[in-house]
Amino acid sequence: MFKTFVINIVSNMESLHERFTSREVIQFTGITPRQLQWWDERGVVVPAREGHRRLYSMEDLAEVAIICELRRKGFSLQRVRKVMRFLQREFSKRLAETVSGTSEYHLLTDGRTLYLETSPRQIVDILKNSRQPMLTVCLSDAVRQVRAEIRTKKANGNTKSRTLSKVRQAS
Repeated sequence: MFKTFVINIVSNMESLHERFTSREVIQFTGITPRQLQWWDERGVVVPAREGHRRLYSMEDLAEVAIICELRRKGFSLQRVRKVMRFLQREFSKRLAETVSGTSEYHLLTDGRTLYLETSPRQIVDILKNSRQPMLTVCLSDAVRQVRAEIRTKKANGNTKSRTLSKVRQAS
């Protein structure tokens, strides 16, 4: 049920201060340019600005990746906003900062109640005791995937990410 990626990437301070253009965010996450612009206009993920250019921090990029994952799982944008507010209240820091540690963060929901768990035992207990199907998303995986894409791009010196290449191959 859980996707587990065997990618162990340690965040360094250099990548935390790195900035990404809209084009790079689109390549790393698969989001459309219009969706990214709309999320900025609605305050879902607000990048820094240099003139007319939008520049995204690593935290912004990770949040976009997590939101994309939630949207792929069927979350409405309104529900995504509730998740973001819930996590902000629980941890008093940005979503990407919360899930970038060494713990695995899993978001579970039955459509009404949200659970954020790090313990496999708690996750199993919730799943066993639920009376209806539960949707689960590993938030930590989304952050690790984006960081892996960035590292791969830097290592290969490519301007295209592997995600973009995979999407084009599938077309």
